[in-house]
Amino acid sequence: MSACVPARNDHSSRSSRPSRASGAKRPHSPPPPRGGRFRLSGADVSASITVFLIAVPMSLGLAVAMDAPLAAGLVSAAIGGIVAGLLGGTPLQVSGPSAGLTVVTAELIQIYGWRTTCAITIGAGLLQIVLGSLRAARSALAVSPAIVHGTLAGIGVAIALAQLHIVLGGAPRSSALDNVLSLPSRLTQFEAAAPLIGVLTILLLVVWPRLPGRLGAALGRIPAALAAVVIATAVATMATPGIARVDLPSWRSHALPELPQGPVAALATAVFTVMLVASLESLLAAVSVDKLAADRSTATLEGGPTPPAPVKRSDLDRELRAQGVANAVSGLAGGLPVSGGAVRSSANVRAGAESRASTVLHGVWVLLATLLLVTALELIPLAALAALVMVVGIQMVSFARIRKVHRHREFLVYGATISGVILVGVLEGVAIGIVMAVAVALHRLARTRITVTEEDGRHLVTARGQLTFLAVPRLSRLLGRLPQGVHAVVELDGSFMDHAAYETIQDWYTAQTALGGRIEFTGRSGGRIAEPASAAHSCCRPWTPWRNHHCHDRPEEVSSPTSPPAGHVVAKAAHAAAPRSPSDHRHGAHRLLSGLSSFQRTTAPLVREELARLAAEGQRPSQLFLTCADSRLVTSMITASGPGDLFTVRNVGNLVPPPGTGDTAGNDDSVAAAIEYAVDVLQVESITICGHSGCGAMQALLGAAPETPSTPLWRWLQYGLPSLERMRSRHHSWARIAGRLPTDAVEQLCLTNVVQQLEHLRAHESVARRLAAGTLQLHGMYFHVGEAQAYLLTEGASSGTGPDEVFVRVAPGAAWGTEPEDEELHSASATTVDA
Repeated sequence: MSACVPARNDHSSRSSRPSRASGAKRPHSPPPPRGGRFRLSGADVSASITVFLIAVPMSLGLAVAMDAPLAAGLVSAAIGGIVAGLLGGTPLQVSGPSAGLTVVTAELIQIYGWRTTCAITIGAGLLQIVLGSLRAARSALAVSPAIVHGTLAGIGVAIALAQLHIVLGGAPRSSALDNVLSLPSRLTQFEAAAPLIGVLTILLLVVWPRLPGRLGAALGRIPAALAAVVIATAVATMATPGIARVDLPSWRSHALPELPQGPVAALATAVFTVMLVASLESLLAAVSVDKLAADRSTATLEGGPTPPAPVKRSDLDRELRAQGVANAVSGLAGGLPVSGGAVRSSANVRAGAESRASTVLHGVWVLLATLLLVTALELIPLAALAALVMVVGIQMVSFARIRKVHRHREFLVYGATISGVILVGVLEGVAIGIVMAVAVALHRLARTRITVTEEDGRHLVTARGQLTFLAVPRLSRLLGRLPQGVHAVVELDGSFMDHAAYETIQDWYTAQTALGGRIEFTGRSGGRIAEPASAAHSCCRPWTPWRNHHCHDRPEEVSSPTSPPAGHVVAKAAHAAAPRSPSDHRHGAHRLLSGLSSFQRTTAPLVREELARLAAEGQRPSQLFLTCADSRLVTSMITASGPGDLFTVRNVGNLVPPPGTGDTAGNDDSVAAAIEYAVDVLQVESITICGHSGCGAMQALLGAAPETPSTPLWRWLQYGLPSLERMRSRHHSWARIAGRLPTDAVEQLCLTNVVQQLEHLRAHESVARRLAAGTLQLHGMYFHVGEAQAYLLTEGASSGTGPDEVFVRVAPGAAWGTEPEDEELHSASATTVDA
């Protein structure tokens, strides 16, 4: 495909959902070339050492917290780094022993023993592989964030309570509640050595990253976890030689899995619980790693050092399969359950890692340390490791998340989940959270305030909230009390109305108008909204009223629906730039203020939460959409897209200057800069060039005089001259639209211009590089304004030697790969879009 350049699915985080601009699914494409898949750089080596220094003490600490063999923590860290690193869909994510499974694994070891727990880990890994193959990873993130973060916070609290007992010199109990109840007795029995080492470790973990001055900056390069454990070990060696320390058994006694023994239902529940927690922890960490990597690229672009090589966004299904393989291998090797870790991964990104080589190397270093540094590891006091894991558990309770959950009015769900996890168990806590989330949703749907007031013979019916079937009895009762033939204003202040509520209002409206009643529908701001049935003119929906619409209250302001004739573009531009009267300026200012005020009253309350989320997470559009500046092209309308979906570039004539022409013709690099930013920094998956019917720029090119004055407009339109030459050249095929030839020369040039600008786009270095790697697609699009019809350029276009360049009609509800509606296309010798 040349207009829709074939590319492999780059397994990005958006790859499993259809493109909103085209209504199409991602294409199936050939696999990428093998060469260069694993490249080693100095930055990766440096980052791997940093992560290794964090991973070793953390792995040992988690093994202590789970009451598992200490060597199992190192085994799972090595396997997570090497196996998940090689196979994963998040190149910079570092996997290892799962902090989120600390409580679950400890309970399984107590109930079934270590060897059966290894078998449960294998079963959980196999289930992850199955779910990843079924592309269920994205669905896992559909769980309410309040439930997910409540689960992790509950696990963090349970971890902290258990490790507190070890810091105090004792042993943790079987549950978080027992740990709380037994804490007073532990406080009366502990000896000073272990608590002092634990407190020292916690202080170092907190203070180390905040050391002031140049010395602090130099020491800050050493990971806080490593510094805390090393210093605590040195102090313990000199001051308390008899303190409990790490005891690594001989590898000859290393326990391997056995066939699980126990009730089948209980074992199946254990497998599902391990799979669920490990998967959620890994997928959330993957999303966080994407954001960290994107923020790092943006920061370096805005004035920092040279940015690292672009990192692809996560393929969550591939990541889930890789986590499954790592868990299966870890269980077979006698290791702990594995998941992606936010602490290790964030350290990897901040250390400057560029590829998966850093993750894999970290696993290699852990493996070498396991074989060669046993004596040094056995010097570490258990209290230091317990304090380290205790801090990790406390950090899992994110106060920023709590504030966000509270702001979104979901604290009940969060509180129910965290309480369930602490008091009952992980799986039970998740179930309690889901029940609470459903209850809160039903409460919100049912909580609709409907009031009726009367003033000056006119009734005002106000409905605030979501109008669903749950509110229909109350709505029907109040509407039925109004007199027949009434003059009423119905104010609907909500974002949703289901079919039952709509029919209730529709039937009441029909009955009232038949009896001479006058019913007006408004939103909270007082502006007209779409009314039931034929209450409003059908052409006034769904955007009533918009400027220049012929149903507008000021019909004299409606402009002509047709574009200016070919020779009038420059004259009209000059007229627009001419001085206007003070009344014209006041009228324009009124329009701007009125529109802004309407947005603040009606739209802003509905989109504020979504825009706040996008502001916090940053932009991650999947497409660059380059189109004309024509005021009739509303990109969000014709692509059914919203905030954060499209990175949009608009200019006169949807032109793409070829590389290297910015300084010689027009001094305009803005389009090239936008392309480079979208491709290299935002890592968009596709670029669409969209032309349209009746384009004034194309009309101007056709009607241009041989000697055109050198104005900014005409210097810019020179980038469209290759399109004009292409149309007039016999070496190129004429474009066809929906099985027919263009109606006139203007439409022919509009279509040809899309094809020509795609060729200019391919010449840009960043685009060519991504096309060669198979990670970018190009699309050609034509929008007929008068028909409100979109057309897509098909395979074979712009080659100059192939079949005609055919634009295929996009049918309502069409999926990518369906056959076009027009029968004439079958004889056009063009391959339809099959991506």
